[in-house]
Amino acid sequence: MRGGGMGNMQNMMKQMQKMQKKMAEAQEDLGKQQIEGTAGGGMVTVIVSGHKEVLEVKINPEAVDPDDVEMLQDLVLAATNDALKKAEELTNNTMGQFTKGMNLPF
Repeated sequence: MRGGGMGNMQNMMKQMQKMQKKMAEAQEDLGKQQIEGTAGGGMVTVIVSGHKEVLEVKINPEAVDPDDVEMLQDLVLAATNDALKKAEELTNNTMGQFTKGMNLPF
C-alpha cells in the first residue's frame, strides 16, 4: 500500500469511530423514549421504553370485570404488543439511518 492509502484508511477509521459514537448516543436516546400502546379504546395502556422494557401498565377500572378476566388479559396483551410494535418501528427508524446507503460486507 502506498502512503496515500494509509491516510485514507486512517480517515475511514475516524469516520467509523464517529459513527459508532453517534450510534451509541442514538441507542441511549432510544432507552429514554416512552412509547404508548393501547387497547380497548384506551381501556388498557402500556408504556414501554425504546429498549422494549415495559415501564407502566394502566388499566381503566371499567375494564375490570371479575366475570371476564380473560378479556382484560387480552386487552393487556394487545396493548403490550401495540407498544412493542411501535418501539420496534422507532428503533428501526432511528438506527436504520446509520446503515442507509452503506454497502456492508457480510
